[in-house]
Amino acid sequence: MDPEQQMAAVLGSRPGAFATLISYLMSSDNKKRKKAESLFSLCRVHNPDVVALRLTHLLHSSLPQLRTMAAVLLRSHLISHGGGCDAGLSRLNAITKASIKSLLLAAVQREESKFLTKQLCDVVAEVAAALLPENEWPEFLPFMFQAVTSGSPHLQESSLLVFSRLSQCTRDPLLPHLANLHSVFLNSLSHPSSSPDVRIAALGASINLVRCLPSAADRDKFADLLPAMMLTLTEFLNSGNEAAAQEALKLLIELAGAEPKFLRRQLPHLVGSMLLIAEADALDESTRHLAIEFMITLAEARDGAPGMMRKLPQFIGRLFAVLMKMLLDIDDESTWHAAEEEDEDAWETDNYNFGQECLDRLSIAIGGTTLVPVAFQLFPVYLASPDWQKHHAALITLALIAEGCSKVLIKNLEQVVTMALNSFQHPHPRVRWAAINAIRQLSTDLGPDLQVQYHQRVLPTLASAMDDFQNPRVQNKKQIVQGAALIALASLADSSREQFQNYYDAVMPCLKTILLNATDKSNRMLLAKSMECISLVGMVVGKDKFRDDAKQVMEVLMSLQGSQIEIDDPIASYMLQAWTRLCQCLGQDFLPCMNIVMPPLLQSAQLEPDVTITSDSEYMDNSNEDRVEIANFGAKRIRIRTSVLEEKATACSMLCCYADELKENFYPWIDQVAPTLVPLLKFYFDEEVRRAAVSAMPELLRSAKLAVEKGLAQGRDESYVKQLFDYIVPALVEALHKEPEIEICSSMLDSLNQCMQLSGHLLDKGQIRSIVDEIKHLITASTIRKRERAERMKAEDFDAEEGEFLKEENEQEEEVFDQVSDCLGTMIKTFKTYFVPFLDELSVYLKPMWGRDKTPKERRIAICIFDDVAEQCQESALKYYDTYLPFLIEACNDGDAGVRRAAVYGIGVCAEFGGLVFRPFVGEALYRLNNVIRNADAFSSNTVLAYDAAISALGKICLFHRDSIDAAQVWSDKELLGPNNQYLPKIISVFAEVLCAGKGLATEQTVSRMIKLLKQLQQTMPPPFLASLLSSLPPQQQLALQSAMSS
Repeated sequence: MDPEQQMAAVLGSRPGAFATLISYLMSSDNKKRKKAESLFSLCRVHNPDVVALRLTHLLHSSLPQLRTMAAVLLRSHLISHGGGCDAGLSRLNAITKASIKSLLLAAVQREESKFLTKQLCDVVAEVAAALLPENEWPEFLPFMFQAVTSGSPHLQESSLLVFSRLSQCTRDPLLPHLANLHSVFLNSLSHPSSSPDVRIAALGASINLVRCLPSAADRDKFADLLPAMMLTLTEFLNSGNEAAAQEALKLLIELAGAEPKFLRRQLPHLVGSMLLIAEADALDESTRHLAIEFMITLAEARDGAPGMMRKLPQFIGRLFAVLMKMLLDIDDESTWHAAEEEDEDAWETDNYNFGQECLDRLSIAIGGTTLVPVAFQLFPVYLASPDWQKHHAALITLALIAEGCSKVLIKNLEQVVTMALNSFQHPHPRVRWAAINAIRQLSTDLGPDLQVQYHQRVLPTLASAMDDFQNPRVQNKKQIVQGAALIALASLADSSREQFQNYYDAVMPCLKTILLNATDKSNRMLLAKSMECISLVGMVVGKDKFRDDAKQVMEVLMSLQGSQIEIDDPIASYMLQAWTRLCQCLGQDFLPCMNIVMPPLLQSAQLEPDVTITSDSEYMDNSNEDRVEIANFGAKRIRIRTSVLEEKATACSMLCCYADELKENFYPWIDQVAPTLVPLLKFYFDEEVRRAAVSAMPELLRSAKLAVEKGLAQGRDESYVKQLFDYIVPALVEALHKEPEIEICSSMLDSLNQCMQLSGHLLDKGQIRSIVDEIKHLITASTIRKRERAERMKAEDFDAEEGEFLKEENEQEEEVFDQVSDCLGTMIKTFKTYFVPFLDELSVYLKPMWGRDKTPKERRIAICIFDDVAEQCQESALKYYDTYLPFLIEACNDGDAGVRRAAVYGIGVCAEFGGLVFRPFVGEALYRLNNVIRNADAFSSNTVLAYDAAISALGKICLFHRDSIDAAQVWSDKELLGPNNQYLPKIISVFAEVLCAGKGLATEQTVSRMIKLLKQLQQTMPPPFLASLLSSLPPQQQLALQSAMSS
């Protein structure tokens, strides 16, 4: 049969034919299933009404699998690809719609399967979301309100599930019914006869409605539901129904993340209850974890409730104690002592891992000012215990909180370092491992302070931890400690730089011994970490010191690279990184190795991410998989295997390093690397991949340009550079527009600026336009973000710690402005007057940055942009003087030295190029410059650059506007001659040199003024004093002066 006949048969009068087609869609026979899929797609396109009706009728089938498939297909059929269902429903005629509405409500009433009920309620809610705004389903809400108040638990739950999903799809049709919904939800949550399923559904519906409401006032109407929500949770726990309790906790976590302020009035009660759950050892581990997750989520919700959690009495102390106690959930199992290095975390329990994760998150969210005092109260208690587990837990906790509490821990370095170093001698190897791990982490998070102040104590202690390295029969339980020592040593070397030179000769022989002897499989990770440590040490000490050892190390790496390395062998990743560091150390001497290094590196950079995307309602089970993260984006849930991302990010970063180090000699690989990295500018699964790709863009362009200039590009000319430039720059601008992270925006602007500095003359008008438009977008977006932060400062929970967080965010924002300024400066210098029309457009965005309400850095950036315009565009910039010069002159006396320096530099530029337009400003400019020069603090390290710029500007005014100067404004006789006329000999010497040179150094008018001044001096100075001045000059100059004074 042809397709039309097949459709007629399936959609004809025999209903069983359509059911058979749907069953074939679930077939395990690929051929049968694909044929059914093709036929079903044709039916959908050509007969949407019939398909919709047949699917809806199948919701009443006696076969559960058919009902399930029908619900999935109906949802897809009625929902448009844009995410709503209006476009899908709009294809159907009124009769079909009426039938579907009726059949859907009937199906809701009769469905008994819990899973199918949820699927069906989602379909009903999404159809309603499309029809209610136009009042196309007037009977829907009355039916739902009747069902939710009926005596049937099944109908109550179903209607609440519909309300829950409806709130996620649309809100306006629900707003007139808020009072009814409040009453219904409160009754469902608190009525003694409500079943657990009904209460969970009511909790979900309440939370989703609160989340969708447009205003805080509307949300506050539901705040009195919180006690009923917590009562629901408490009763589940008291009755031993932990499964229901966990469902309730998951919903409350969603609320905490989305609307933390909604919880404020009940916060002490809510958090107190969660702490009791977290502290209850009798409860299931998962229940306790969810209670902790609720509290951590609230602590992290800084955008919504800054400082709210820090103000709760005893909250931090109790939660911190619970988390540290979780780290005790380890035993001295043989698996740890016998573990191969790559399996060193095999002994960690879920409880232990969750405690680690939460300590890290809590420290970042709460900050050191609040957290460190709590930690320092618990550490001595744990360290004084005879149990090695407590000693271990204290060290692990110290390492975990170091990043979030770094500013406060740096002030307590002695206590922190001593705590870690004292533990190197602990009898238990796992404590020693934890101590080394702590030093490694502290070296990263508290550097360089730790390295500068404590390297003399730390390095010898680390070296002593490796005293078994030269023994080839090291016991297994020492391998992990030694591996940790290698990591810590590498981290310390990387941070301490020049201070490590003195330890090289003692450390390198030990490291090479490991590299040469750790050859069997059980020592694989030890070998990998020795590579890491050797390459880092070599990079730190430099080529001259490392050269002799480098040859031997590279021979080992080449041998390993040539051997068969298994896919999951950890040595592969370490080897790629070691090669890169060797390249950074050896520079061009590394070139012979590139053909060995590049193929596996490109392969890693081109890895496709292991990503699964589902709707937010679909469950993802990753309980049995390591290194997997799940993230929610809108209505989609994304599951990502992080191990692949880490390898990809590392490889991309290394490609950038090679291009940077080898310059033009990287040219042979550009044609492979550019198509690999440019698309990764928009690789939103991983920030580090994007960072590496961004950093590589100017390096690739520089390599290509140098290769062409030096004749290494095999006959290619500048057109090749232009082609690469046209590939990179538009991609950078497009990625910049979509980039969600402020820090990466800044990096993108920096890369864009470097590309323009390298080959800015290659920009065409369209590219300039896109860059200017993107700068407008960035300034607008930044202004909005800063306004939002200002609102956060007004929150009642705002505190000093939150102020620090906001300060850091604003500093990131200012860095974006700095990079914008650099980009504009480069385009102004490159295109000069051609760029002026674009500046006219940008002025409305830049002018507000001059305001006194802006930060000093913003004002400085705005002034620098104008300085560039005045200097590079010269006559074309004169039209801006009347607008900007008054700001510039006022800024000369700004309280910030950086602003003053930029302003007085700009005065000098305007004096040089402003001509008649600058003349009316001369007097005020001199007055302001005088203030800068005479400032009592003018020669301090912070202000001397402003002083120098002011002197330069003053000189330019004297040079270009001498006729407009009132000399009294610039100097007085006393200032000119100095105390006790000490400057007079120098002045006489200058006059003599000018007079001897004739017309070579001064105009006739200036010479006449000099002679007049000399005669005045002759009349006022004692003859012996004047004679002594003349005697110090060369004879020719003496004669010239005497002749001038006697004429």
